[in-house]
Amino acid sequence: MTVVETSHKLTYEDYLNFPDDGNRYEIIDGELYLNPSPNMKHQLVLMNILRALDRYVRKNRCGEIFFAPFDVVLSKHNVVQPDVLYISNERMEIITAANVQGAPDMAIEVLSDGTRKKDETKKRRAYERFGVSEYWMIDPLEEDSVRIFRFKGKKYERRIVGGKITSPLLPGFSLPLRDVFAMRPSLAAALRLRMEAKSTRPRSRVSPDRVH
Repeated sequence: MTVVETSHKLTYEDYLNFPDDGNRYEIIDGELYLNPSPNMKHQLVLMNILRALDRYVRKNRCGEIFFAPFDVVLSKHNVVQPDVLYISNERMEIITAANVQGAPDMAIEVLSDGTRKKDETKKRRAYERFGVSEYWMIDPLEEDSVRIFRFKGKKYERRIVGGKITSPLLPGFSLPLRDVFAMRPSLAAALRLRMEAKSTRPRSRVSPDRVH
């Protein structure tokens, strides 16, 4: 988690005036956070989730799915980019051509080393505070379960989900965890060959004559 030092509490207007340097940023409680580029496993898990949700939403015509980078303006001082977000038909008015103005029904974050702390603490609290009905927190390093936060009263209740993911927001939706973390055989084979080649590569030796 990289916090960018600023001289004042930032707003969305400040954010829009930043020069385009190719990086992804978020503002949480007026603080600026740099989102580092994700790794391969993050992107693999993200695409598996995105495909499953998009198929469901298209089939049932129940809303829209978006993915980062796409600004979600929770408030003047809170602008985030969930990895995946779902907005139901009943709340389509919060979608604009430039961003989402308000809390989506669902936000999903795939954790990585650079965003883990922020996703587990600051973003979770922001999603709770601004009324995101459901928050999925998916860790590529923990393939046997995912964390899902849903409201119980006015506070999030954490659920550890194994086996398959379902949601009261998506009737009939079911996503086995094995599909969340699945890797295509061709990719798995390529990675395995690369690791084998790396492990069998001879180490370079320094000639004794060159040691002074």
